[in-house]
Amino acid sequence: MRRDMDFGELGDMEASLRADGVSLAPISTGDASLISSGVTVLATATAADITGGRVKGLVVPGGLADEAAVALVRELLTLARAAGLPVLAFADGVALAADVFEIAAEAPGAVFRGDKVALINDRAELSAVVATIS
Repeated sequence: MRRDMDFGELGDMEASLRADGVSLAPISTGDASLISSGVTVLATATAADITGGRVKGLVVPGGLADEAAVALVRELLTLARAAGLPVLAFADGVALAADVFEIAAEAPGAVFRGDKVALINDRAELSAVVATIS
């Protein structure tokens, strides 16, 4: 979870991901909870869920963050990369993930896995990529 989570020009990807059958388990990069649009969102997953194989991927929205929060997101990205998990990144999260995965990517969204990246420019591309995650 990032303060002021931003999915950029693609809009609310959280609803789109859920519509594609993705269950989301927020991981906090700061305080244990985050207030978003007046709703308190509690963290329900941890970094141990990445290393323990209990999650199938990592979603990284963009958003305002301080250096400490960015460092924590980098750690989660590094764990996901090492575990071979797909990372769905949006807005400024794309540049952050591209840096960690050492792959060039510039798009409103992207999915990183291993040494490959698939760019997401619209909702249809998101659905196609999500369908490949098992």
